[in-house]
Amino acid sequence: MAQHGFLSSLRSHLRSPPPPSHTQPRRGYHVELGAREKALLEEDVALKRFKSYKNSVKRVSKIGNVLTLVVFAACSYEVVALATSTQ
Repeated sequence: MAQHGFLSSLRSHLRSPPPPSHTQPRRGYHVELGAREKALLEEDVALKRFKSYKNSVKRVSKIGNVLTLVVFAACSYEVVALATSTQ
């Protein structure tokens, strides 16, 4: 009988109409920033020396990716060489 209760609740759920889409806005309303928020978003001279250097970070990341590929290729070559030499 548990199956009958499940099926009836499923049918009633499927029969109920979906909620109207216009009741919930997709985007929030735009509110202009206040003076405090604008002041917080301005660039601070005291923090300038802690600035992240994006170009050097990208370069190091690329070098790491290349080294990873070289190591993977070398390991793959060794596995293939070992497999062909034992046959």
